[in-house]
Amino acid sequence: MYIENSRKIHLARRPEGMPVAEDFEIVTESVAELKDGEVLVKNLWMSVDPYMRGRMIDRASYIEPFKVGSVLEGGAIGEIVESRNPAFPEGAKVSSMNGWREYFIADGQGLQLLPETGAPVQSFLGVLGMPGMTAYTGLLKIGELKEGDNVFVSAASGAVGAIVCQIAKLKGCYVAGSVGSDEKAEYLKSLGVDAVVNYKTSTDLQADIAKACPKGVDVYFENVGGAHLEAVLNQMNEYGRIAVCGMIDQYNATAPVPGPANLSLLIIKKLKMQGFIVFDHWDGYPAFVQQMGEWLQQGKINARETVYEGIASAPDAFMGLFTGKNTGKMLVKLG
Repeated sequence: MYIENSRKIHLARRPEGMPVAEDFEIVTESVAELKDGEVLVKNLWMSVDPYMRGRMIDRASYIEPFKVGSVLEGGAIGEIVESRNPAFPEGAKVSSMNGWREYFIADGQGLQLLPETGAPVQSFLGVLGMPGMTAYTGLLKIGELKEGDNVFVSAASGAVGAIVCQIAKLKGCYVAGSVGSDEKAEYLKSLGVDAVVNYKTSTDLQADIAKACPKGVDVYFENVGGAHLEAVLNQMNEYGRIAVCGMIDQYNATAPVPGPANLSLLIIKKLKMQGFIVFDHWDGYPAFVQQMGEWLQQGKINARETVYEGIASAPDAFMGLFTGKNTGKMLVKLG
């Protein structure tokens, strides 16, 4: 099968501060005929995630930075539309890191056949994929969650945060979180979250978080950093645990951001604060999928999605992550 016009998104230049449309370029390419051992994949869904912003900076990190003038990468779900590889039959659905493009050819490396769960295929980019696995690992393994803990989650209505909140409630915990709109606050309350702080309308974040957490905080799931971290540190109980998943408050900073002024509380309160990268814990993915699949079938987990349509909308979807445009997982539908 020869594809004459397959669109993809290149990084046109490295963003300075908040990404803008001019940092991206839509490129059209032809896709050649297959060779033995290869498959042609048509992407149906792609993911945009905050960590991708870090890959747009030319610096050493846990993952290689994107190259200017090259196609971007990210999680995607596709369908095998032509195959010359018996391990990947036509019609099979696969996950890959070859997002930001409509079609691609692969030799099978980097492709993962999706298991049968009954869930929509795009769930493997969200609740059954990296965001869900991040929530599960960060809360239970890094945060060492125990029944009856008091939990605070920043960016609590996002793809990771909303799952963290729901797992904590399933485990019998008191849960509070922060969001950026009243609509998102209502969404969290519909999930059973006990208290919600709207940080955008708050005039005293410290006081509002203290009010939301009257018995303090045993586990803090950190997605934001900055003023959130400083405020929650003041509310942490002795021997509390802080799982540092992200610090989206700093991703678009153009100068070094001052750290919290109260880090000495880590000593005084005997706290554990640990950053983590979910890929380091991927050996636990099968157990996670089994448990999360059961919760989904039982209706115990709600997985909301915000969907943009078409490859050309991918930059807007990505930029929307940093202005609060998403509730739950941000996705782009390609197929």
